[in-house]
Amino acid sequence: MPAKDSFGRLLDIMDELRAKCPWDKKQTIESLRHLTIEETYELADAIIENDMDGIRKELGDILLHIVFYAKIASESGEFTITDVIDGICDKLIFRHPHVFGDVSVNDAEDVKTNWENLKIREGNASILAGVPKSLPAMVKAHRVQDKARAVGFDWDEREQVWEKIEEELDELKTEISQMNTERIEAEFGDLLFSIINAARLYGIDPEAALERTNKTFIRRFKHLEQQTIKSGRPLTSMTLDEMNVIWEEAKKENNKSII
Repeated sequence: MPAKDSFGRLLDIMDELRAKCPWDKKQTIESLRHLTIEETYELADAIIENDMDGIRKELGDILLHIVFYAKIASESGEFTITDVIDGICDKLIFRHPHVFGDVSVNDAEDVKTNWENLKIREGNASILAGVPKSLPAMVKAHRVQDKARAVGFDWDEREQVWEKIEEELDELKTEISQMNTERIEAEFGDLLFSIINAARLYGIDPEAALERTNKTFIRRFKHLEQQTIKSGRPLTSMTLDEMNVIWEEAKKENNKSII
């Protein structure tokens, strides 16, 4: 089935659900919000796991939400799914003059710079205006750094970032020695921001990197729990050294599985 026919089928199903299903009839743009956020995180999980079947399914769920929002908005005369699609098409054409116009670019960085400059021409008051306020702090830090880079606000050489990290770490240690909680929090923030900056400079997604480490820790800790259950001893009765022996076993097993 051609893509446009499949999309038309989805629109027809949405019309039916909105007319006949008590749950779907009850939904509002506000009530769908938390569900959309959940679906987005489920897609992120599937991407981290490289689960292509899961990615396919989660994209379908998100597409349903897009159609759902547009359907609700069309009922009050705000906008339709056609408006949504036309809007993104016009935006893509306008922001890609190197494809649809006569602008020349040398590489992807030129494209990003042009993109941000065009956003300013569209009326955005700041390069950073498009970063959502509700983004998780780590994701937000990565986005604002990336956007600042697009207009040249970045290190000349990426290796320079390590001096900044060492500087921030020293400042954090100084505040810890003085036990000023407010200043310790501020310096922790500066250090984390610098580490995220380093990840960006070396082409690493810090959110994905941390999530992989989270998953590895969880797997190893579950191994620790399972081994203690087999031995008939609760974790609370073991010394840290005893737990570390099992933890190192888990690390070896992980390495064999290339985890």
